Order: sequence, then structure tokens, then C-alpha cells
Amino acid sequence: MPFLSASLARVKPSATIAVTDKARALKAAGRNVIGLGAGEPDFDTPANIKLAAIHAIEAGKTKYTDVGGIPELKEAIIAKFQRENGLTYKPNQIIVGTGGKQVLYNALMATLNPGDEVIIPAPYWVSYPEMVALAGGESVPVVCPASSGFKLRPDDLEKAITPKTKWIILCSPSNPTGAAYTRTELKAITDVLVKHPHVWVMTDDMYEHLVYDDFQFATPAQVEPKLYERTLTVNGVSKAYCMTGWRIGYAGGPADLIKAMATIQSQSTSNPSSIAQWASVEALNGPQDFIPVHNKVFKERRDLVVSMLNQAKGIECPRPEGAFYVYPSCAGTIGKTSPSGKVIANDEDFVTELLESEGVAVVQGSAFGLGPAFRISYATKTSDLEDACKRIQRFCGNLR
Repeated sequence: MPFLSASLARVKPSATIAVTDKARALKAAGRNVIGLGAGEPDFDTPANIKLAAIHAIEAGKTKYTDVGGIPELKEAIIAKFQRENGLTYKPNQIIVGTGGKQVLYNALMATLNPGDEVIIPAPYWVSYPEMVALAGGESVPVVCPASSGFKLRPDDLEKAITPKTKWIILCSPSNPTGAAYTRTELKAITDVLVKHPHVWVMTDDMYEHLVYDDFQFATPAQVEPKLYERTLTVNGVSKAYCMTGWRIGYAGGPADLIKAMATIQSQSTSNPSSIAQWASVEALNGPQDFIPVHNKVFKERRDLVVSMLNQAKGIECPRPEGAFYVYPSCAGTIGKTSPSGKVIANDEDFVTELLESEGVAVVQGSAFGLGPAFRISYATKTSDLEDACKRIQRFCGNLR
């Protein structure tokens, strides 16, 4: 359509949203479908957080707020960064946005010029390269195979850096793989970045609290203080606090960058929801005891899914350190024929045939920059996960 912007040609729709929408449509049509595409906890938002939102409504806290967030939420974020990450920020170094995605997008829009490069370890969240493209930059994917634990190796980072490199985006624990960097692994990465002062660090810590087996989370500016002045540390309340629909993300970083991001936000969405902001104050300042309770369930689900998928013919599923995703390889199914007669040529064929044949919706690994694989979100009830894994086993067993 000639009327539309040419920049749309640089961007693909979100594969994870597309799978979720397709699963919903099939369910509405009467199909028995188990959707494992959405990265959304099935737990309800804790009662104290919901009550804080109700109180905010009753108190009339429903007006416009400061573009970058209410002072009370900024103070709660400052306290969180100090308490949990050993990072010290002032209010002018904090911004609150409508979800972590907006915070990341605003940072890229505020900093990228045509030709600027952004290093993105692959597998990556589907939105990173698309946001870079919308901002006029160029993504530089660096493949991180299963043999390296889906983690960026220092030598590969060094090779990817050029004079045009502006950012590296790190996500730990990772969407889509659940891989998480140890402090030692992060130090090896930050040692490389210290040598390249023109490269800034954007770290997506949205899954910070979702780690298992005594894993200790760390974030780059915490591991290497020399990077503090060129690191944007992004986080939010969506995952750990079961507040995906509330749409609150935040970041701490250099004051000049935060100011530039606020300028972008002021001319696009302006402030995030006032009610969601007050709920987030309670989330960050209130009781945190539900998080380990949820994590115990997530760990049990992870172990169930990993065990059952590794019993499926042609599937190999590593055990991740965090988040609520697994990223199994389906290389052993490529070239085989499904019950419908379709030859599986790639991971997109695999997930399409799996959905059509068994009613299990997952996302193809090629959408995340590394296949043949697929992503499963185990943030859904255990009985559904067990049923879905049995269907995957049956599907793979029927391939010829």
C-alpha cells in the first residue's frame, strides 16, 4: 500500500504474538489447543499490589503524572537498584515507561543514527532487531550456539565490534533460551567492553528474579563499575510480579540519556498509567515472599518439560538457568515426514505441523535468530504442560 511508510519494510510482525493469536483463533473455533507461546506467568497479580491500585483509584490518583514516572515510583526503583544490585542512581537517572519494551525502544530511538550498529547475541528476543530497524540502525547478530550454553563468548564479541558499534543488548536470564550469565561469565564480557569506550551496554534484566538451582544473578554495571556511565539497566514488574498487563518497565542510566529518552516519551505516549505506577510502588516496596514460592513451581515445571522433551524422538532440550522458557533443538526431525504428508524442511514447518496435528502452539527458533529449534513457555499450569509434552512426544514418534 503506497500510503504506508517505507520503514515498515524493515520490520517483521512479532512471531510470538502471531503464534499466540493463532492459538486463540483455533480455540475460538473449537479446537483443543494448548498455547505455549506467550511469555506470561499464569499466577495472578498479588493481592497487596491489586489493593494498592484500588486505593490509588479511590484516592483520585488518576491524573497525568510526570512523563518519566511519579517521584514515589522513582524512589522505589532507586531503592531496588541499591538493595538488589548495588547500583546507586538519582531520580534524574531513572525513567518509567509503558512496559520494558517501550523503555528499550525509546533508548534506541534517542541514540541511533543511520548506519549505527547494535550487537545482539542470538538467540534473541524477537523485538530487539525490529526495534533497531525502526530506529534506523543495523543489527549485528552474534550466534551463541547450544554448545556455548546459548551465551556470548568474549572472542565472538570482540570480533563483532566495529567503529560503527553503538550498543550491545544483553538479556540474562534470556528470552528465549532461559540461559543466564554467571558473574564470572559476565566479567569476561565486560572486560572486552571496557576496551571499547564507544560501545554502550543495554541490559534487559526483566527475568532477574526468575532463577533456579541457587543461581546468583548479576548485572553488567554491578560486575564492572567502569561501565556504569555507559550502561542502561532495564527492568520491570511484568514477570516476577505477575503484572504483564499493567505495562510498567523502568531503567537506570546516565542522566543525559534518560533525559533524551524522556523527550521521546513526551512526544509519543507521555506518562505510563498512573494507577499502574502506584501498584508498582507497592510491588517494589512490599512483600517479596511470593517470588520464591512461584519460582519453586516454575523450577518443577522446567524439570518436567526438560525431562519429557528429551524423551521425544529427534528433540534435544538443554536445562536453562532461569526465566520460564526452554529452547529445544528439533534438528533430529528435519527431513522427516509428518502424518499429513508434509516433509519438515525447517523449524517453521515443525511448529506448523505440530499445531495442526496435535494442537500445541510453540514458536519457531528461526524467529529468534537460531534454528532449527523452538521455544516453549512453561509459565502455564502443570497439567497443560504435561499434556502438551505428551502430544509433542506423540507427534515426533509419528514422524517418518
